[in-house]
Amino acid sequence: MSSLLKELATRIVAILTDKGLTLATAESCTGGVVAAAITSVPGSSQIFLGGVVSYSNEVKHNVLGVSDKILSSKGAVSRETVEAMALGVSRLMNSDCSLATSGIAGPGGGTDTKPVGTVWIAVNFKGEVISLLLQLENKGRDANICSFAENVLSLLLKTIENKTSSL
Repeated sequence: MSSLLKELATRIVAILTDKGLTLATAESCTGGVVAAAITSVPGSSQIFLGGVVSYSNEVKHNVLGVSDKILSSKGAVSRETVEAMALGVSRLMNSDCSLATSGIAGPGGGTDTKPVGTVWIAVNFKGEVISLLLQLENKGRDANICSFAENVLSLLLKTIENKTSSL
């Protein structure tokens, strides 16, 4: 685990604990790395409800509620899919906030329009979803996964800092 991943997770756990908020994760391309980073922080059991590693479209649909129409028309690596994943895991776990990742870690699987290093990330805070498309330099599968995880935790941290500053 990178030092940045650990630092982001530590800050997120501290803020959510302080505000009495809960978190759930829906990960595809990161394969549980984000949940592992969060749960590596002492005290995370107060805020982390659980996560779903939805590597297949069947799990995205059957567990997280991503519609077959979205998956067939937009694909797994799309804004619509990660937003539905984030909302779906939040409903499933009854969490205040959630995050989702879906991308192409490599070395294969990329296309001209979605090359290796492409990832969609989403953060849900009490029903308000923010999503981003990132097309990162392909640094190899492990580095790509770490970078995807760092980016989604950075987005989550910025979101909760912004949304909880008045709480």
